[in-house]
Amino acid sequence: MRSLRLRLFTFLVALAALAALAVGTATYVSVRGEADDLFDYHLRQMALSLRDQGQIPDDERAALANPEFDYVVQVWSVDGVALYSNSSGAMTAPLPPRTVLGFSNVEVGGAPWRVYGAATPMRVVQVGQPLAVRRQLAAEAAERSVIPIVAAAPLVGLVMWWLVGLSLAPLQHVVAAVRKRDAGSLEPLPFAELPTEVEPLVLAFNLLLERLATAFEAQRTFVADAAHELRTPLTALKLQIGLLRDAAVGADRDAALARLRAGIDRAAHLVEQLLTLARAEPGNPAPMGPVDLVSIARQALADAAPLAAARGATTDLDASEPLSIRGDAQALRSMMRNLIDNAITHGGESARVRVSVKAQPNGALVLVDDSGPGIPADDRERVFDRFYRRDAGRSEGSGLGLAIVRAVAVQHRGQVSLGKSPWGGLRVEVRLPAAAQAGA
Repeated sequence: MRSLRLRLFTFLVALAALAALAVGTATYVSVRGEADDLFDYHLRQMALSLRDQGQIPDDERAALANPEFDYVVQVWSVDGVALYSNSSGAMTAPLPPRTVLGFSNVEVGGAPWRVYGAATPMRVVQVGQPLAVRRQLAAEAAERSVIPIVAAAPLVGLVMWWLVGLSLAPLQHVVAAVRKRDAGSLEPLPFAELPTEVEPLVLAFNLLLERLATAFEAQRTFVADAAHELRTPLTALKLQIGLLRDAAVGADRDAALARLRAGIDRAAHLVEQLLTLARAEPGNPAPMGPVDLVSIARQALADAAPLAAARGATTDLDASEPLSIRGDAQALRSMMRNLIDNAITHGGESARVRVSVKAQPNGALVLVDDSGPGIPADDRERVFDRFYRRDAGRSEGSGLGLAIVRAVAVQHRGQVSLGKSPWGGLRVEVRLPAAAQAGA
């Protein structure tokens, strides 16, 4: 039963049926009890009226002898002489010759009877009625009181079905509004006149639309920026190919070939950075597993050794023992390499670069310090933007290094912050939470 309307209607009908059954049963029992009391009252009143009369009039005798009369009346004198009996009517069974004053249940002709006896100094009066007759009359009266409940059941069911549909109408309106949207319609759904129970659903859906809009905008910006950044090195490659074609054999051709090779390397590096950033974007699954963060830092320093030698920079690692975390080894290597390359590139001449990997009570901490000029506090947040370069005219980088660092940290539920190193340059802090540690 997948229909919410049908499910609610079924539950409500079941609840209403149980309530009607309980009310009907209680009504039936109550009416039967009241009918018994009423019949007892009639027995008593009839016996007392006959007891107090001197002689039973002929018209009353005729009434008591009515074949449809469901009472048996017997009157004796104090010496046991029968003065009157209507047992010749429909109720042919005679009552016992002895009576108990007041109410009593006796067996007459193999059937239970309800009898009331009254006495005076002159006569004894008995009035009896079969319990089967009383129960039949009481049951009929009780059934008549339950019939309206049963008759109203279909109408109540129709009203319930209509009310359930009316209550679910706002949800249907939300569904209709969503169905009218296309892939580019990311405006939030309206909140007007929504029930309290539906508002959290619409709010969550609107938050999802907002995140999708942000993601699509970031994707469009990324594609536009990537196309722009790729256009420049590709144009340079075309020019360098032309220069290589026109260069004479010898030193000029060798220089043109070296420039072409360097341009190809820069374009390849840019494409690699773009692919790394795309893999680190939210929503892309990463192969998480146990990795040694100290070993990754040591390997990244070894890979950056040629760049450090070319720049005259010195690098060292501050890590006493392996530190195992759970993460994507390739993404963490890219993050570490970008941190070290940035420190070497922007650390100035004879730069000093130190990489520290430390265990923390709440996770792991990676510090990369350099002796360069650092970054002013006002620019520290902006440098995480894609393709942003503070010295765009002189920088050889792609402007993606710190964007990749932040994306990888966020992928591992970590945080990145910038500060001032002990040497006056830039310090980059990457914190990975305890939940990312191996075995967590």
